[in-house]
Amino acid sequence: MTRHTALNNIDHRDLRVDTRRGQALGDDMMFAPTFPAEFRNVQAHYPIVFHKDGQGRFQPVALFGFRQGQNLFLRGERWDATYLPLAVERQPFLIGKSGQELAVHIDLDHPRVGTAGEALFREHGGSSEYLERMTSVLRTLHDGLEATPAFVDALLQHGLLESFVLDVQLEDGAQHRMVGFYTVQEDRLRELGAEAIQALHQAGHLEPLYMVLASLAQLRVMIERIQPADDGR
Repeated sequence: MTRHTALNNIDHRDLRVDTRRGQALGDDMMFAPTFPAEFRNVQAHYPIVFHKDGQGRFQPVALFGFRQGQNLFLRGERWDATYLPLAVERQPFLIGKSGQELAVHIDLDHPRVGTAGEALFREHGGSSEYLERMTSVLRTLHDGLEATPAFVDALLQHGLLESFVLDVQLEDGAQHRMVGFYTVQEDRLRELGAEAIQALHQAGHLEPLYMVLASLAQLRVMIERIQPADDGR
């Protein structure tokens, strides 16, 4: 369940947010949305693949596991990577609207929200440093996600997205099959002419495109993680 509401320093002056990491705090996610301006940081730790949202639109995501509810980067209360994607960091906050203006909203039913953790407001009502950081994260995330459709449209225009299936066999013989995701068709990219490559470059799409390809090397790292994670070590 979710219960979103606009954040204010009167109704929510005593709210705090638990910033630890863990399954009980909502971090048991298989993936999280990302955006081209974040790809450089994301690709150093996570595979970047594409997933269709509820409206059938392609969305790049940072992959954390091979099945729903699996996050191979969780180690108890520690997130085992030096970069945390902004879509994860922003929880339990989200962007909403107050009239025509964007506003910070909070999910009051999120497990991070309570009376322990980081304060949202100072004693006399001003935003805490933590809330100011979250406001900046939300703004960057909002702008990045707004710019993502143009990137995806460029990939689709040039036929650069293809579906893939990944089978992972564990040491005990159990099989993991990941389906429903898409990646960049590398052979098709190599075949693009100079004019198409130049157009992608001028639009700022070429660098993030190569970041997606580079990120796929992280799939092997995730496969190496899966056995210790499932064994609880």
